[in-house]
Amino acid sequence: MLVLSLVLVPIVAGFVLLVLRNENPVMSRTVGALVAAFTFGAAIAAHGQEWSYRWLTRPFVASFHIGDTAISYWLVLLLAICTFCAILAASVPRQRAFVGQMLLLEGAMMGLFLARDLLLFALFWDLMLLPVFFVLLGWGEHVATAWRYFIYNFAGGLFLLLATAAFGALYGSTDVIGRSDVHLAGAWVPWIFWGFAVAFLVKTPVWPLHTWMPLTYSDTPSPMVAVVSAVQSKGGLYGFIAIGMAFMPEYVKAYAPILIVLGVISLLYGAFVAVTQNDAKRVVAYSSLSHLGLIVVALASLNATALQGALIYMIAHGLFSAALFLVLGFVESREETRSLVRLGGIGATNPRLAGALCIAALAALGLPGLAGFVGELIILTGIFQAGLTWAAILALIPIVLASAYMLRLFQGIMNGPQVPDLPVRRDLGWLEGLALAPLVLALVVLGVNPHALTTFDTGAYNAVATTLQGGTR
Repeated sequence: MLVLSLVLVPIVAGFVLLVLRNENPVMSRTVGALVAAFTFGAAIAAHGQEWSYRWLTRPFVASFHIGDTAISYWLVLLLAICTFCAILAASVPRQRAFVGQMLLLEGAMMGLFLARDLLLFALFWDLMLLPVFFVLLGWGEHVATAWRYFIYNFAGGLFLLLATAAFGALYGSTDVIGRSDVHLAGAWVPWIFWGFAVAFLVKTPVWPLHTWMPLTYSDTPSPMVAVVSAVQSKGGLYGFIAIGMAFMPEYVKAYAPILIVLGVISLLYGAFVAVTQNDAKRVVAYSSLSHLGLIVVALASLNATALQGALIYMIAHGLFSAALFLVLGFVESREETRSLVRLGGIGATNPRLAGALCIAALAALGLPGLAGFVGELIILTGIFQAGLTWAAILALIPIVLASAYMLRLFQGIMNGPQVPDLPVRRDLGWLEGLALAPLVLALVVLGVNPHALTTFDTGAYNAVATTLQGGTR
């Protein structure tokens, strides 16, 4: 039952906060942080546990079946850490309701990564859209952005649901995630594969299905976008591994060239656009498009080494993107702007804030010793081993550009002459520092010792990659 609490406790706590009338922000933050901390501890304690209840027998077998896999375990821990840090950092109007929405988002994403049934996976896929949609409407007051986010991702969810129904009708059961004895074959399988693939490409996102992402990331309050960028974007990447590579490996191989091209375009496009942005949050948004494109190339290369690198980089990207968005939220709350044209020189009066942004930016540009560097290096090695020399060479361009846009971001905000009409406010507080500490610590620990993420058994996924990589050379 402990594994079930990972889903139920955040959702129940979120609903309770939404219906309460007490607007005490300290109480709301404390409850939210305690729930997120509980999910982190419970995820470790429940590792390897499963809970299942069959709820459908016709037209195919489906169950409310949850339990982590070797890969989803790390994503669940990432989600718990990022939610804990984001709630500690939250300082918004109507904080009680906002923290409630954050906990609902955590519970829905816990359900997504713990789902062992495809139908349950698809239901949580759509459920996790609602908190972001309501926060965009209620806090960001960006109606057009909210509907763009919802329509894009809900359309992807419809593709996912149709593909899931077809999978169940063809195989007879959707209770399959994490199993190594499931293989789908038949004339309908290519269509089923692309139903899943479209949903995953929208969620990641990958060019040209990315247009919802920059607006959503810039218009959503920083604590929530920290979680969305860090973890929700991994839903599509996890889906490619846990569903595409596990059950339809020959179709991943057949369509790998298309996925690689889309990944390379995202990789290049995101980096070049990030260099030109003046909105600090959009710099990070487009950099995420570039970083996630690299992971897509790694997965589509069907190389075991690249897959290991992709898993490391998924976690690393989650950590440094969450840190970047939280720090930028602190900057915006102090200076009342996030425009690089208006900002400048605030590091002189906010040295701790400058240090936090420096560490996060260095992790994003791939500084050796931090987790991002390890992931990039292993991915490039694996892509080269797979015979995709041209993709490895092109991938070097955005990696170099990352230094340009991240240094521009840091220099433009923290260094240079101070802007006379910007407000001068206190430096990073102890609570804000506590919110960033777990992210920074994890980046350093994984950077100097990525052993846990490079040696754990990925089971069927590694076996599939090892089997198919010879065909990609």
